Amino acid sequence: MIAYIEGRLAEVWGNACLVVTEGGVGYEVALPAHTLAALPGKGGSVALYTSLAVREDALELFGFVSFEERQTFEVLVSISKVGARTALAILSIFRPDDLRRLVLEDDVLALTRVSGIGKKTAQHVFLELKYKLKVEDTPQAAALLVGGQPGSVFRDVLDGLANLGYAEEECAPLVKKLLHEEPDLDVTGALRAALKALARGRG
Repeated sequence: MIAYIEGRLAEVWGNACLVVTEGGVGYEVALPAHTLAALPGKGGSVALYTSLAVREDALELFGFVSFEERQTFEVLVSISKVGARTALAILSIFRPDDLRRLVLEDDVLALTRVSGIGKKTAQHVFLELKYKLKVEDTPQAAALLVGGQPGSVFRDVLDGLANLGYAEEECAPLVKKLLHEEPDLDVTGALRAALKALARGRG
């Protein structure tokens, strides 16, 4: 398993680059969009955590700027119906923290933003991620829990307010504050309290 490479950037094309190591060996590495955009100029130094995908007709190397992103890629490719290219497409739109947030907020449909992923596949991938990402064990989970309530309550209230014409940017701080002050609020109670506060603010 090739898990890490360092070298100089020789070429860039499509969503891949060519990294030449000090020993003179060149590796073609496919990258997420944000990593590709941040590459140095030709001849610049590149260091990537990598994952080798083995297919019947090819060996493909995928590169990531952090070990965490590499491990998230490994989680994604372990899900049935998610190949290496689809996993790369997911990580081109969502960073590891973004995927944890989607799980915590039960935002299934966000995955349909990835090319080739429809609603049915998104639901399948999402369910697998809920078990495999183990978001409850991460520091980010604490930050994404609002007053001890799962992020889904927070999300549902924001969605309800959006349906009533309120902007998420305006509502998010208010809803977070309400749930922090009254952690036992359910969606209906939080939505009612938020509407009252918003009415006062606009009055």
